[in-house]
Amino acid sequence: MMKNYSSSPPHCHSQTPHHIRDRNSKKQQPSFLCAAPLRLSLRGYGFCMAALLLFCLGSLFYQLNGGPPRILLDIRQYLGNCVKNHWSVKKATDKLLIQKDRLARQLVSCQHFHKHIRGESTYLDDHGPPAPKVLPFPSQVVYNRVGKCGSRTVVILLRLLAEKHQFNLVSSDIHNKTRLTKHEQVDLMKNISNIPQPFLYTRHVHFLNFTRFRIEQPVYINIIRDPINRFLSNYFFRRFGDWRGEQNHLIRTPGMKDDERYLDINVCILENYPECSNPRVFYIIPYFCGQHPQCREPGTWALERAKQNVVENYLLVGILEELEDVLLLLERLLPHYFTGVLEIYKSPDYKKMGNMTGTVRKHTPTLEALQVLYHRMRYEYEFYNFIRDQFHLMKKKIGLKSSSRPAAYSPAFLQELSQRTPEPLEEDEELETDLEDANSWLVQP
Repeated sequence: MMKNYSSSPPHCHSQTPHHIRDRNSKKQQPSFLCAAPLRLSLRGYGFCMAALLLFCLGSLFYQLNGGPPRILLDIRQYLGNCVKNHWSVKKATDKLLIQKDRLARQLVSCQHFHKHIRGESTYLDDHGPPAPKVLPFPSQVVYNRVGKCGSRTVVILLRLLAEKHQFNLVSSDIHNKTRLTKHEQVDLMKNISNIPQPFLYTRHVHFLNFTRFRIEQPVYINIIRDPINRFLSNYFFRRFGDWRGEQNHLIRTPGMKDDERYLDINVCILENYPECSNPRVFYIIPYFCGQHPQCREPGTWALERAKQNVVENYLLVGILEELEDVLLLLERLLPHYFTGVLEIYKSPDYKKMGNMTGTVRKHTPTLEALQVLYHRMRYEYEFYNFIRDQFHLMKKKIGLKSSSRPAAYSPAFLQELSQRTPEPLEEDEELETDLEDANSWLVQP
């Protein structure tokens, strides 16, 4: 075998190098194929890691921004509506009539799908989509009316205005539940937000912070009055009602005994009956402070929070002593709701109706009783003076000039009362120590 191999023809020897290279290349080929998966796996590994990094960054961006960009949501909704329209047309004919109205509405959002059905022209083809309803700004108004501050007068006006201007007026019949639990707050705020806009909601309820529960905050309006005069009106109204009927107070306070009903107001104040002392006389500020438990504690904390809420959330807080000016400002600031309100207010028919809401048997306490009452209501008067100054500043900015009724108790009279009244008592130490806990309880938006 060796000889035969060595005695092979010469041309065979000339081909040897090529054969050697072929054999070498054939021997080297498996090693190259073995190395290729390694290089591909490293490249794929790098691609996977890069994709994972991009996914993590995208997820972080998604969480920090509260969801995907708005434009992506709009595109998804647009494409989803178009695909839904396309497949609904291809359904069986027995379902076509059921979906006809739905398709007509959805075709507005999918312009490229507008075409004639069965060769008939539609309203959308000839006229295009209907113009959207233009809502006034603001279109969500809440009037958390303070008791015995002219709220019934304003509500009567609102009923007439709602019919005239076609806005939704929702007036709650709940009058004795101003403080709500957390769940009651959420339920009420959701119900308010679901009222068709434009709307005006009114109820005797302390300020509700919608943004605390991530619900769109409406615009607030309100009216207050001289604190002592408000207290006197409430005291006699609970006992004797108003001119609408001498017996209607029996419906409001059926469990009140005669010795309480005919209790002299001076005795109630000077002998420190619960109805005539704190926290009962600390009444106006909680309507603006809010639902926090400390809002019902007479003190600086509730006063300052009430002022802050007025500045940040209330379009207008007027004073009843200048009601005509309040109505003028509301007509300027909320024309969709209050245009023509003064014409109604000054009309003879309304005057006859409004006079029926006056409290009967109301009289002024003695000077000594007023001194004690003013001392107990010093925070109420500080808040009232703040609101009055803000109201006068707004009138000045708008250039409003109109006559106004004098205050129930003139500043000179109240200054004389303050001089005769002992210095205010120091704040409760317990109130100061609980301030930090109260602030941590309230969730800021």
